[in-house]
Amino acid sequence: MTITEVKIRKLFTGEEIKNDRVRAIVSVTIDGDFAVHELKVIQGLERIFVAMPNRQNHDGSYQDIVHPIGTEARKQLENAVLEAYWNALEEELEAASAEVAK
Repeated sequence: MTITEVKIRKLFTGEEIKNDRVRAIVSVTIDGDFAVHELKVIQGLERIFVAMPNRQNHDGSYQDIVHPIGTEARKQLENAVLEAYWNALEEELEAASAEVAK
């Protein structure tokens, strides 16, 4: 599996994150042929992680719609998404700093 593209669709910063653990909404393209939308970068209690797209069942529980089967695939996906997230966050902070410096 090759992750050919990671797009940060929405980056949550500042006031937007006060009452929510979601830090970004992401789309990925795999092998240039398969797109997965609505992955979420989540601030957990101990670390930031990637949550797969899911739906709510009738009993109120949630079930992933799509997910990696193996540990290595999950690690590869999470590393690619988090790298893109940290890069986008850094760009956002640099832009905000440049704006303040004006």
